[in-house]
Amino acid sequence: MKKRLLAGIMAGVMAASVLVTGCGGSKDVKDGTFTPTKTIQWMCTSSAGGGSDIFTRKISDIMTAQNLVNGQTIVVTNKTDGSGEVGRNEVAGLKKNADYQLLTFNSGDLMPMVTNTKNRSSNFRILAVMAVDKQLLFKGKEAKYDTFADVIDAVKAGNKVVIGGSKGDDIATYQALIAELGVSEDQLTYITYDSTGDAITAALGGHVEFVIAKPAAASEYVEAGSLIPILALANERYTGNLADAPTLSEVGDYNNVEVPVWRGVAAPAAMSDEAAAYWSEVLGSVSETDAWKNEYIDANKLIADYMDTTAATEYVTKYEADYMAENGLK
Repeated sequence: MKKRLLAGIMAGVMAASVLVTGCGGSKDVKDGTFTPTKTIQWMCTSSAGGGSDIFTRKISDIMTAQNLVNGQTIVVTNKTDGSGEVGRNEVAGLKKNADYQLLTFNSGDLMPMVTNTKNRSSNFRILAVMAVDKQLLFKGKEAKYDTFADVIDAVKAGNKVVIGGSKGDDIATYQALIAELGVSEDQLTYITYDSTGDAITAALGGHVEFVIAKPAAASEYVEAGSLIPILALANERYTGNLADAPTLSEVGDYNNVEVPVWRGVAAPAAMSDEAAAYWSEVLGSVSETDAWKNEYIDANKLIADYMDTTAATEYVTKYEADYMAENGLK
């Protein structure tokens, strides 16, 4: 029902959003280069406090602190309507001030977008890929089961267990997990939230016992003892305060489950070539700062993986094509 509803909402407005890359010049392009001279808008289609929001605000803070945006203000807007599709479509179709609009865009945004709407990555300018993220499964303080081995035993004994998580890549990770375990969605049930932060809030409130989350969104709760990592959804264990969580192959006779999440930045398709080159270079500068390496990548257990606009566009295009082929999408 949700898929049909979103498709219906988007069908009436998509004709305006399929734009030719590089059109829509800016008066701030001079001598073949772009320099921002007014406020920059940044759309994040996930709720405040989630992994995407933390990613967005860390980059914007570094841009400001390092004076990478000519002294201009960056305004972050969180818009989660239609699981983020409304915000993404708004950016895709933007023509006015396109050089001043950024969009947080990752694999968790792309997967539901191509599944539920007519939007494709080609409707945006892909400016950069910044990092690769992965997930863990955490238990809240009210959870009945202490370890993931206990969860497996409970599910196979006929007990229903509920996991909360965000959309896109979290759902893909959950589906890979139940496929490897050989259990159904009715046995190990998933509830979708607008962001990882919302899912964590549900776990803290006892509304779900377990939650899939990335280290960035969950680390402070692990430090406080509110969330306990019980399964590393990766090919190897994490480090630091997440090191106690085993991989799935350590829990039983299973293959590890890992669905890496690339995190990137996009813009309207109407963004000028000069502005795209500028933002790609600025994001590259961000990726080289100590603040990015230490306070974001290392602190949140991510993998640094900067790609400029050319490499990122090729990477995202291939990722999208592979995902659509695997899921029978056109």
